[in-house]
Amino acid sequence: MPGRIPQEFIDELIDRADIIEVIGNRIQLKKAGREHKACCPFHNEKTPSFTVSPDKGFYHCFGCGAHGTALGFLMEHDHLEFVDAVEELASLYGMEVPRDQTPSAPAPPSAPLYELLGEVALFFRQCLRDHPRAIDYLKARGLDGNTAKRYLIGYAPGGWDTVLKKFGDSDELRERLLKAGLIIENEQSRSYDRFRDRVVFPIRDSRGRVVGFGGRIIDDGEPKYLNSPETPVFHKGRELYGLFEMRQALRQLERVLVVEGYMDVVALAHHGILNVVATLGTATTVDQLRRLFRTTQEVVFCFDGDRAGREAASRALQVGLAEMRDGRQLRFLFLPEGQDPDSLVQSEGAEGLHQRLSGSVALSEYLLTELKAQTDMGTVDGRARLAELARPLLSRLPEGVYRELLLDRIAAEVGLSTARLVDTLQLSNAARASVVRRPSVTGKRSGLVRHAIRLVLHYPSVATEIQTPEGLEDAEQPGLALLLELLELARDRPDINTAVLEERLRDRPEARHLTTLLGQEMLVDRDEAAAELTGSLAGIQRQVHEQRLESLIARADGLSATEKQEFLRLQQNLSAEGDMT
Repeated sequence: MPGRIPQEFIDELIDRADIIEVIGNRIQLKKAGREHKACCPFHNEKTPSFTVSPDKGFYHCFGCGAHGTALGFLMEHDHLEFVDAVEELASLYGMEVPRDQTPSAPAPPSAPLYELLGEVALFFRQCLRDHPRAIDYLKARGLDGNTAKRYLIGYAPGGWDTVLKKFGDSDELRERLLKAGLIIENEQSRSYDRFRDRVVFPIRDSRGRVVGFGGRIIDDGEPKYLNSPETPVFHKGRELYGLFEMRQALRQLERVLVVEGYMDVVALAHHGILNVVATLGTATTVDQLRRLFRTTQEVVFCFDGDRAGREAASRALQVGLAEMRDGRQLRFLFLPEGQDPDSLVQSEGAEGLHQRLSGSVALSEYLLTELKAQTDMGTVDGRARLAELARPLLSRLPEGVYRELLLDRIAAEVGLSTARLVDTLQLSNAARASVVRRPSVTGKRSGLVRHAIRLVLHYPSVATEIQTPEGLEDAEQPGLALLLELLELARDRPDINTAVLEERLRDRPEARHLTTLLGQEMLVDRDEAAAELTGSLAGIQRQVHEQRLESLIARADGLSATEKQEFLRLQQNLSAEGDMT
């Protein structure tokens, strides 16, 4: 169904969901005081470190760090996309998922297209059984019946209008075939089948619905591969061939291998390698990579070792940089020239591919190798060029430990300190902040903000019981803007709980850090939280005053009359508050 799911409905759904019921239906929970415990379903362990808090509405594993709400659990455990998880959770409580509609641009109904595509996929499967030539082709490629069944592989007959005649006996049905990308209409308004005399590979979305097809010609001819066009239900930049089948076969995924062709996916599956997906004739997109990182923490791109493979790897690197948050791994495996995953597994078997995977290259190493290949590192000019080439790449990296370590590594290669490299390249404020935050004095300053955020996350209702000190809105202190946003959100929704608050922040860049804070044990109970938060905010205000005073002292000889008055006022305020920390 088209349209955006209103945030208010998601809030209500999370508020209503019984996280014990949702998780307890999938793994065995044991009550332990106010919480429930179990062995974590996301990593192997013998001693339970997976806890579920019904009061706060989230789960947390102290072993692997897995964390989330009832909605997050459905996404991680059942490998569902966000929308599918919302629909699944809503169905448990008899709630109908509403959608925002814009009258100016109503989305076309998609259900008939899904139904049609599913029927055509079944028809192609039936055609395969009746065409020995297509069966012989698949056998020659090393495939068996079980693999063909798993991926719904079929055969599109060679006639010009087989599908058109069977599924398009009215103007309305022919229009539907056209929208689904199954037929082509030429300039003379004559229609004919898109897929003819080809082995076809149905492309399924995360819910298992057929959304498009890929077709491989059996004999010589061009194009060798033919894909469905963009349609209301099929977007090449979002879907990944084999993703649904992989999720169905494997509950836990330590890594996912990304290849370039349909035959690569099914050939590897035939040899028992099921954690494989393929892009759909295009370069890897941000949407595809994000979907993969919701499934696993390690993605390995497998490319041919020729020029085209190197170019594909370079494009994947560009896309991957922005998604390299802490804990994620992106690696590259280059096969010998003339080999692809299909041919390699035929000659070396699954064990041979696994051995090669152990030698895959991490994104950071591949990036440095590519940069150094374009420079002469034995000269000052060459090292300067490396830094300049790295500038646009580094600016794409999100904040975090990974970015800081890569900055350190490139700085060492260039021969500068990290701080000087950041200043010299004039990187973004985020990059500067990652370096500036390293000194311990800033760590002390950010500690109060972090503690205050923890208090609001665990006890949102305390926001309605305290006053926010004046002058914090314009202060530049790491995390302070997020803290103020959390306070405002909690005051606007006095009944908001921790789980709803967490879901509101799911797609924020800070989500990973918030997850860490939520996983930490609170030594302050609800009755003490308001006083604790008030004290933390007062301490933050004092730090803001100190920072401002320091900046004025540094410019003591050039202060305006207004700034001199501010200087005196700050001194008086800090004196009244006590000694400066």
